[in-house]
Amino acid sequence: MKIGDFDFKGNSKTFIVAELSANHNQDIKIAIESIKEAKRIGADAVKIQTYTADTMTIDSKKDDFIIKGTVWENRVLYDLYKEAYTPWEWHSKLFEIANDIGIIIFSTPFDKSSVDFLEKLHTPAYKIASFEITDIPLIKYVASKKKPVILSTGISNKQDIELALNTIRSEGNDKIILLKCTSSYPSPIEESNLKTITSYSEEFNVIPGLSDHTIGNVNPLIAVSLGARFVEKHFILNNNIKGPDSSFSMNSEEFESMISQIRDVEKSLGEITYIPTEKQIKGKSFSRSLYVVKNVKKGDVIMEENVRSIRPGFGLHPKYLPEILGKKFLRDIEKGSRFSKDMIE
Repeated sequence: MKIGDFDFKGNSKTFIVAELSANHNQDIKIAIESIKEAKRIGADAVKIQTYTADTMTIDSKKDDFIIKGTVWENRVLYDLYKEAYTPWEWHSKLFEIANDIGIIIFSTPFDKSSVDFLEKLHTPAYKIASFEITDIPLIKYVASKKKPVILSTGISNKQDIELALNTIRSEGNDKIILLKCTSSYPSPIEESNLKTITSYSEEFNVIPGLSDHTIGNVNPLIAVSLGARFVEKHFILNNNIKGPDSSFSMNSEEFESMISQIRDVEKSLGEITYIPTEKQIKGKSFSRSLYVVKNVKKGDVIMEENVRSIRPGFGLHPKYLPEILGKKFLRDIEKGSRFSKDMIE
């Protein structure tokens, strides 16, 4: 499966996504600079969101439409989305710039009209946000485009996940990435349950990943060590930009550090092997082996007093010590000589 030129089958790297979200503060210059900075620090992709306040909700101040218990406490849904959305007239320019500088760009649609709009921009993939995992008509429409579908699981139970996956596959689309996610902003690290990632491949036959809203980079590093192939974090150019998502977003320096550490985790994980590396082979010189530890004469009996298992490791393997004890030396041997079988009768 590919997103743009990133091949998940032929690439062992983690696909790292900088989620721009609302961190442009309604300034296209900030959005453009953010995309360029995401490229500079080594992100594989940048993601935006495609909606308007009217496609997301309705303009109502009834109690149902007042946000409670989050970082957006007491905000009206319509007002929040009007502040946070990425203007549709920007999209063409943002896609053009990303393509020109060589960073993948895709988006999260929230209704059919945004899917149709993104199709015209040739988006290489679609992200289904956590709160839309139950919007089966939207998921079905997205899946029908036969592009990779990245599905976030933040509010779902297993039945929700299975229904969404079956919906995607019913459209003949098996290009699926499933993201472990905790949909609180920021999310408490103790609610992450990252071990779930290890079950995604086997349980659902998908590419596993993480959409993370915790503070810091602990979760992404652990997720990669558990097999995540896709990591998404909210990205903000710098902390001077204030907006709806700024409190749980990584600035450029933090994001760059996370990318570097993820790449180190990948190097550390390596592959399953029992073949020693060149350095490990050189390190065997510090292992133990059999050495003559006293000057001996021809005919002397081999005992633990004159042949011992010591460092370094250039002599005979210590496993032979029991079988050579009690035998006699064929010649005089100087203390510190590597023991070898041609020394005995």
